[in-house]
Amino acid sequence: MPTAIAVTSADLVLPATDQQTPTAALLRPPHEQPLDAALGDMHMLLEQFGYAVIVHPATLDVAYERRLHTVRSILESDRIAVIRSELPPLGVAVLVRQLRQLSVCDFSAGVVAAASRLLPYYIHAGALLNSVAKLDHVPVDLKTHAKSWLPGSQFGVVAAPQPQLVRLGPDARLAGPNYATHLAVARGQLQSDWVTGTLAPSWQVQGVQEVGMPADSARWWGTSKLIEFATYFPDLYTLYQLVASVRRERCTWCGMELIGDRCCFCTAPLNPPENQTQAPGVPTHGAQAPGTS
Repeated sequence: MPTAIAVTSADLVLPATDQQTPTAALLRPPHEQPLDAALGDMHMLLEQFGYAVIVHPATLDVAYERRLHTVRSILESDRIAVIRSELPPLGVAVLVRQLRQLSVCDFSAGVVAAASRLLPYYIHAGALLNSVAKLDHVPVDLKTHAKSWLPGSQFGVVAAPQPQLVRLGPDARLAGPNYATHLAVARGQLQSDWVTGTLAPSWQVQGVQEVGMPADSARWWGTSKLIEFATYFPDLYTLYQLVASVRRERCTWCGMELIGDRCCFCTAPLNPPENQTQAPGVPTHGAQAPGTS
């Protein structure tokens, strides 16, 4: 039985890249749905799938985020994982699609949920912006901030996995992945071919997919004049091998299988074995993308 992946807005559900990838369950915000209806919908989701992994952006409205935890608490369910992602909007959507792909593989719900903490290290998420004057999620020095007021200025920004910011010019470069990826591109009100014509070739991406712009992108990046982008693995096999290569553990509190150092269902930390200073499967030092060295 596949694990249900749930989202807090429809624009986080990107088109599937194959016929096997299921869609995600769409949850409704508190102002659109009373609590008893939300409880009923989640109960039905659990009855149908057994487990639910809810992914929401870190910028989600506080009342909505509180609703998610309220539903989990009232149902007294250890079968609901609430994942808060710091990725920019298109990056969150890419992460959600990857979890949707993994949900039909032979991974347990605990591993699928924990993959939400591993995969962001392999998603290069950024944007081309006409201004960084209102950019809050990536460090902007005073000199760059001043240049954003010059007419015609454009900036290439990567928010994850490591922040980068360059003003576009002949020598502008953004460090990208050193393994095979595709690039999802969402166009806002900025007219430019830099992302597909310059960035994509420099990152040696194997394909470009045009997708819709998430509703929260303009607010996240501080401008509506942008083109957002995010890399993703082009095939399920690579994604599967990446997750499968990480050592699995058993949560000592709820018994769920997991990768990494914390259970996503009960949030209990993994107790490291004696004389071990770091939990196995840590994303920054653990698995590499298949085919890399």
